[in-house]
Amino acid sequence: MGVVIESEVWENNQPLSIFIFVSCLLSIVCLPQNSSRSSTVFDQSLPSSLLRFQRKFLLVFCSASVMEGMWSVFGEYEMAYFGFNKDQMVSSLIIGSASALFVGTFLGMLSDLIGRKKVSLLFCILHLFVAILKTIFSHPSIWLASVCLSLATSIFLFSFETWMVVEHDKLGHRLDSLNEMFWLMTFLESASLIGSQVFANWFISNDFEKNMLSPSTFTSLLSFISIIFITQEWKESPPSTFNEYQTSFKTHIFHDKRIWLLGWAQSCVHFSVAAVWILWAPTIVGDGREVNLGLIYPCLLGAKMLGSTMFPWFINGPLSIRTEDCLVYTFITSGVILSIVAYDYQEIGILVGLFCLFHASIGLILPSLARLRTFYVPNELRGGMITLSLAPANAAILFCLIQRGYNKSIENSTIIAFGGIGLLSAAVCMHFLKQSGKQSPHQNFHKH
Repeated sequence: MGVVIESEVWENNQPLSIFIFVSCLLSIVCLPQNSSRSSTVFDQSLPSSLLRFQRKFLLVFCSASVMEGMWSVFGEYEMAYFGFNKDQMVSSLIIGSASALFVGTFLGMLSDLIGRKKVSLLFCILHLFVAILKTIFSHPSIWLASVCLSLATSIFLFSFETWMVVEHDKLGHRLDSLNEMFWLMTFLESASLIGSQVFANWFISNDFEKNMLSPSTFTSLLSFISIIFITQEWKESPPSTFNEYQTSFKTHIFHDKRIWLLGWAQSCVHFSVAAVWILWAPTIVGDGREVNLGLIYPCLLGAKMLGSTMFPWFINGPLSIRTEDCLVYTFITSGVILSIVAYDYQEIGILVGLFCLFHASIGLILPSLARLRTFYVPNELRGGMITLSLAPANAAILFCLIQRGYNKSIENSTIIAFGGIGLLSAAVCMHFLKQSGKQSPHQNFHKH
């Protein structure tokens, strides 16, 4: 007599998605009536040139975020469709991480030297090249695509923020409107990633190779439109010479311990986010139950959106506190969350809740770090500082991928624990940054 074993299916709580959506909406709608801010990106009292740039920039930024999201959502499915095994997928991740470490580290400096416009165009060209490659060849080199997309991601992490800050200075910088742009970029990036999931699911069919509206075709269109816009709309001033840049970089970056503290905190955030995005799905399904990960994905990004909307409340609103203090508490919270996850607790509902809280913390951390860079980093060095601060994280990611993917000498929970320890160390860095700020007040490199 045969025994039938029924698989248990876990479904995430639908009210969670509704709660996150309503919370984001209320946070945005209610904040202007409860904040001392003098203006927002939607305020018509802003100078017309600045307001026009902000809206066009956010449109291009959303387009770039969708391009980034199409690969993160569609990439694993595509590799599995073409018959790539687990080892080949791990190899592509390792090659991408190595590219980000050995080439991506210097792209920020290159951007500062040759101009941010050229490097931002390179971001679009890399996505366009990969999309055309996938359209022409049904089975393109996944390693070539991995290198190009990893370099594009490295550019995405610094290029748009640097572009936005520089243009604000040229158009008459206002610190309050710049703070608005920081959290809006985090908010819209997450919203665009959710949109990329919707587009990817819509385009994919049982025989997507014959589908004219494929993800690659869509990405090509977005890349081409972005290239046209950046070429026509963005005028930048000549960059500094190499000798001037080298001298300034040594003075303001290498010889300033506050930049080292800020850079280490950024590196810890980058590593922990990468670790969570690689491992959240294997962690959740670790007990063998069937889970619809496609429904959990937007919840995580929605939580990040909610965290980003809390930034104005803590910076300029009724809950206003010093940025470093805000980051100390948030880093400790996110570090404790990952420490709990590292114990490999297998109740899916609790894990989903913890991952949502983690992403909400990240949503608050990212614009806060961008705000601190405004105080401590000159515009002409911002790109180089960001990519240099990401180098330790990329090295750690590469090490963990090799040890876990090839040698099997490290567990998933250990990698997540490393992320938690890194975030706790970032909290210590923010504490020391606050203490140094008391001795030497903020040096804002931007106009008011």
